[in-house]
Amino acid sequence: MKYSIIIPVFNEEETVEKLLKKVNKQRENFNLEIIIINDGSTDSTKELIIKNENLVDHFIDSETNIGKGGAVKKGLKFVTGDYVLFQDADLEYDPSDFGKIFNAIEQFEAEVVIGSRFLSPEYTRVYNYFHKKGNLFITGLFNLLFNTTFTDIYSCYLCFKSDLFKFETLKTKGWEQHAEILAESIKNSSVYYEVPISYSGRTFEEGKKIRGRHVFKVIFTIIRKKLF
Repeated sequence: MKYSIIIPVFNEEETVEKLLKKVNKQRENFNLEIIIINDGSTDSTKELIIKNENLVDHFIDSETNIGKGGAVKKGLKFVTGDYVLFQDADLEYDPSDFGKIFNAIEQFEAEVVIGSRFLSPEYTRVYNYFHKKGNLFITGLFNLLFNTTFTDIYSCYLCFKSDLFKFETLKTKGWEQHAEILAESIKNSSVYYEVPISYSGRTFEEGKKIRGRHVFKVIFTIIRKKLF
C-alpha cells in the first residue's frame, strides 16, 4: 500500500524542518509519497524545505499565497498513492500517529479514516473553548446530513482512497475545502473509521491560522455537498 502525504505550508519556519524529519521517519514502516507545497511563505520556510529536499518526493513552490485549499489542490495533482493523508506543518499533529490510521486501512479495508482528538488520545493540549464548540457543531451537522457518527471531522488527519473522486472537481480553495473532500469521500465509499490521535494545538498568538469566521463557509459547504 502506498500513502501520499500532502503537506501545505505557509510561514512555518519554526517547525517545518522538524516536521519533515518526523514524516520521513515513518518511511521505516510505510511506503510514503511525501508532497510538500510552499504557499508563498515570506519567512525562511522555502529555504528550509530546499535544504531538506532529500526528505520529500515532490516540492511545489507557489510564489504567491493562494490559501490552504489552493495549495492542497496543487499537491493533489502529484498524487500516485493508493490513499491520501493530510499533514499540517505546525506540529499540532504528530506523524507517529500514522500507524493508527494505516492499521485501520490494512486491517479493516477502510476507505476513509479520520484521526480524532476526542477518542481517548494519549494527550491533548487544552485549547480554545469556542474552537472546540464550533468543531462539535459542524461535526454534528455533518453526521446528521450524511448519517455518520464521526467525533471530529475537522481533524487535520483525514485519510481517504485516492480513487474515490476526481480531484479536479474540487470547487473550494479555503478552509472549507476539508469539508468538501470529506463529503465527496463519504458519498463515494461505505467503510469509514476513526482512530484516536494526540494533539498539541497552538494558540492564535503561537501562529494558529484558522478563525471563527471560517465556520460559515464550512457550514455552507457541508449543506451544499449534501444537496448537490
